[in-house]
Amino acid sequence: MAYELYYWDGLQGRGEFVRLALEQAGADYVDVARTDGGMDKMFAFIEGRQGHQMPFAPPFLKDGEIIVSHVANILHYLGPKLGLVPEGEQARIFAHGLQLTIADFVMEVHDTHHPISTADYYEDQKEEAKARTKAFLQHRVPKFMGYFNRIVAANPAGGGHAIGDRLSYVDLSLFQVAEGLAYAFPRAMARFDADYPDVAKLRDKVRTQPNIRSYLESDRRLAFNESGIFRHYPELDQDPA
Repeated sequence: MAYELYYWDGLQGRGEFVRLALEQAGADYVDVARTDGGMDKMFAFIEGRQGHQMPFAPPFLKDGEIIVSHVANILHYLGPKLGLVPEGEQARIFAHGLQLTIADFVMEVHDTHHPISTADYYEDQKEEAKARTKAFLQHRVPKFMGYFNRIVAANPAGGGHAIGDRLSYVDLSLFQVAEGLAYAFPRAMARFDADYPDVAKLRDKVRTQPNIRSYLESDRRLAFNESGIFRHYPELDQDPA
């Protein structure tokens, strides 16, 4: 039975972190919202028309009778099934913590263009977004990316992975973060490879994985756009400090 992934149609967003794991593993899955009637199927769960297991919001995953919501929770569930996390409770819990930290960072990325309210358009909070983004690029990117660079460098297994001696869902998520930052802030990220060399090498390693390469070249991979998490507004970008 195919996994069913529920996320908004037309954007990568948080759903992309799950798509990358499914694609890398060659898993059979359906991106439900991109099918006929898919959006209504998604809202049937959110509105409780499918029972009391109501996700607050997408993304969520359906595996048979199991409903799993939140990116980190979905990947924690899928990791062992797809062979995308090292064996053992210690490794799985550590990987889950890394993914939760990525989730924290993704929220901060989102808040660069919506610092006041998600109910208002970006254009209604542009000045606040400029101030938020300046602080984000100067302080938060180095804090998070510096941390992940140290994680990769300190991995006792070697091989340039975040955890263990082979590709994990954390690696895939770091790839997506690096790609998203490059799209949203090309000027500010001009020194990304020099500042975070181990994350950069990991990004490049993920990109060359056969299944990922095939996915990136397919129409299943939606392009970054200004409806997603990583948005390119030239007025928010800046030269490296």
